[in-house]
Amino acid sequence: MLGKNPELQVVGEASDGLEAVRKAEELQPDLIVLDLGLPILNGLEAARQIRKLVPESKILFLSQERSADLVQEALSTGARGYVVKARAGVDLLAAVQAVLAGRQFVSSGLLTPPGSVSAATMWFLMAYLTSSALLLTPSTSIIRYL
Repeated sequence: MLGKNPELQVVGEASDGLEAVRKAEELQPDLIVLDLGLPILNGLEAARQIRKLVPESKILFLSQERSADLVQEALSTGARGYVVKARAGVDLLAAVQAVLAGRQFVSSGLLTPPGSVSAATMWFLMAYLTSSALLLTPSTSIIRYL
């Protein structure tokens, strides 16, 4: 979905959490989108390692998991957002926009992050962003937001 956005460019791929950590360190993107269920090194541990290696990169989780405990644990890694895959068509672009703008985003029905903004406000913020993004999911693509 994000790869179809003309403002995004695929710059590489990673097939597991360990490779995601290496690619994040190498590419130092502004945004990293991780799945909790990455093989070899799960998304939570990958996020912890990425935060240490590339602290300026923002992390957004994209996962099928809806458990409030897992969402809280994901956000406790320093991630700025969490999108449920079932809502990706509605939430993912808005989440990317919010996180790149320095705001938190959590799919509706999971949690309400303090200081969150409406999806309409996030759409307006997107027009002003010029940063890179790294997308890391089980069928991982690495993209750059232009």
